[in-house]
Amino acid sequence: MTGASSGIGAHMVRTLAAGGARVIAAARRIERLESLSESTPGVVPMRCDVTDEADLDALVTGAYKQFGRLDVVINNAGKSDAPVKAEEETAAEFSSVIDINLNACFLLARTSAAAMIADQAGGSIINIASVHSFVSSAPNNQAAYVASKTGLVGLTRELASQWARHNIRVNCIAPGYFPTELTDTMMEEGSSGLNFITKRTPMRRPGELHELDGALLLLSSDASSYLTGQTVTVDGGWTMQ
Repeated sequence: MTGASSGIGAHMVRTLAAGGARVIAAARRIERLESLSESTPGVVPMRCDVTDEADLDALVTGAYKQFGRLDVVINNAGKSDAPVKAEEETAAEFSSVIDINLNACFLLARTSAAAMIADQAGGSIINIASVHSFVSSAPNNQAAYVASKTGLVGLTRELASQWARHNIRVNCIAPGYFPTELTDTMMEEGSSGLNFITKRTPMRRPGELHELDGALLLLSSDASSYLTGQTVTVDGGWTMQ
């Protein structure tokens, strides 16, 4: 699990561990991962910069060293380019978001799938996309974020198609607005951001982290053994309008 030091990632680590899974929690902020590991049995912290291909390879190697197998891979690390207007965004700013949100997901999936194919054991790869894989981020300005998350859904379908013969499932979870470090300012009581989320979401509220558990556990388990190339959108109805 990448991006495991806070928000959705940390919550998903706890959820999987509570279900009996042994989890490698990966992120750059090792002190947070160590704290998560101390409070959550079955969690192994590992520092990882997802823009470093060697770090991604080390995650896969680490899983085999720690557990002797690799069943589930979750690409969760993410970054936003908000609030930069597209006409003012630099090539470096745009590329930085694509590197983390899309390129790193491909590289970790590729290395993980190669190991799973060699093992002939199959597995599940889960990419964390966004409602903005399907709709613009307006009134926020997030050209690179929207491009990366839209690309991630397409990448998921392609990898699912290529690896289905090896019993490797590749799917997405696309959350709507949930409380994370990326959305902290939007979640403040009485803020214009929270007012916007409340009005725009048919269920009239942001999501709660536990409401991602169903999709996570489905895609991580044999309950989804015939489900691949799909995106499960958990957004309170945001994208159905």
